[in-house]
Amino acid sequence: MDVEAAAAPPKKPPVLFAQKPNFRPLSAHEISDGQIQFRKISVPPHRYTPLKKAWLEIYTPIYDEMKIDIRMNLKARRVELKTRRDTPDVSNLQKCADFVHAFMLGFDVIDAVALLRMDELYVESFEIKDVKTLKGEHLSRAIGRLSGKGGKTKFAIENSTRTRIVIADSKIHMLGSFANIKVARDSLCSLILGSPAAKVYSKLRAVTARLAERF
Repeated sequence: MDVEAAAAPPKKPPVLFAQKPNFRPLSAHEISDGQIQFRKISVPPHRYTPLKKAWLEIYTPIYDEMKIDIRMNLKARRVELKTRRDTPDVSNLQKCADFVHAFMLGFDVIDAVALLRMDELYVESFEIKDVKTLKGEHLSRAIGRLSGKGGKTKFAIENSTRTRIVIADSKIHMLGSFANIKVARDSLCSLILGSPAAKVYSKLRAVTARLAERF
């Protein structure tokens, strides 16, 4: 007996999904809509001569590595930075501005250049009068306590906290990571308030040991 073959149901056409778009990453020039961004850093009178001597050391990493244009405006006495078409990252401009600003505050080029190479580095400044109101000889003695004999106290704080400190008259500038700057600032504030250096050293040893365990 012949069995009629059941008619096969019509096949549904395969569902075609839209292809996932594959956009190339935008360049820094395109992110800023093709606009050139600028930064200007004033040069204090006492940093004009050091800037002349260290100009090539400042210019080379900014122009060659960060791809940022830099020039010295002699009339306005300021360093001017601007992005280029081939600048790889928008944040490079601000990093370079921070680097030049750190040099103007008194940091060495070798130390300040770390701002270009590493993230999570900051510059923090405060004045002695922010901690305690001191005048005349009292202020001079406080500055002396911060430096120590031949800069011994300052170097000890720098080495144990992995920061760099500049004492410019009654202003203090610190370069380092957030946690390390906090430890250095606490030590400096203790010295300003009159704590003996030996007590600050012992506290510093305990705090740096804790930091070493944490990381």
